Amino acid sequence: MAILLDETTRVIVQGISGRIGRFHADQMIAYRTNVVGGVTPGRGGETVLDRPVFNTVKGAVAETGAEATLVFVPPPFAADAIMEAADAGIRLAVCVTDGIPAQDMMRVKRYLRRYKAEQRMTLIGPNCAGVISPGRAMMGIMPDHIYAQGRIGIVGRSGTLGYEAASQLKALGLGVSTSVGIGGDPINGSSHRDMLELFEDDPETDAVLMIGEIGGPQEAEAAAYWKAQMKKPLVACVAGLSAPKGRKMGHAGAIISAFGESAQEKVDMLTEAGVTIAPNPSLMGETVARVMRGMAAA
Repeated sequence: MAILLDETTRVIVQGISGRIGRFHADQMIAYRTNVVGGVTPGRGGETVLDRPVFNTVKGAVAETGAEATLVFVPPPFAADAIMEAADAGIRLAVCVTDGIPAQDMMRVKRYLRRYKAEQRMTLIGPNCAGVISPGRAMMGIMPDHIYAQGRIGIVGRSGTLGYEAASQLKALGLGVSTSVGIGGDPINGSSHRDMLELFEDDPETDAVLMIGEIGGPQEAEAAAYWKAQMKKPLVACVAGLSAPKGRKMGHAGAIISAFGESAQEKVDMLTEAGVTIAPNPSLMGETVARVMRGMAAA
């Protein structure tokens, strides 16, 4: 099976009544995602896209059995929306919202730790493209037509580089089991390592492409996990080789502030761990294809 999401997952959309939420909910339904309703406070009892709208996530879960939520809620209210989902028993939340204050996300992280690990909601994002299991379901804003179904897992902080990787793989006759955009904020819900653990346990994923960027320790932690625990091949591409220290490049989290956070330092750590490196984004697909040919010949 795919990780996180498939065609059986019952999904609600928080913010379905808004212009952006409605647009992407419509795209998800067209992709055959099992969207069972939406949540907009004060709009309970209405319908959007022939799906019922509820005032609260708890109400939506009680009526529809929802287990996943896509959060299209403005930044000042997004943290509360995520915590409401966790409190309602939602198991997967994907938050696309950009611009959530870091202190709000610190509050969310602390809130999620109230729950035992086996009951804790998985949060993808914020500031992310979402999750897609090609041919099965998607939660997010990705252009679904560029994804072919296959056996390569993708995890990245950059949504657009994830799109590029999927497009390159499709052109080479390779497909994707699941692609996860974990988001580019300094404080996010899930890390590269978290997703590598899921891909390692997924029998329908043969290899993983990890797309990193400057800032933060996540790629180094993923390299250590891969070396110690993973048996599946890992290809990594780290964007930002020319980024100067101390200057933000794109994402809020993409700023070099300590040793090990520059692109070259991350590449060196990954190389030392034995990870195969795609030297630049234009060679991601080709590098994965080369690794897969090596697996087939072994």
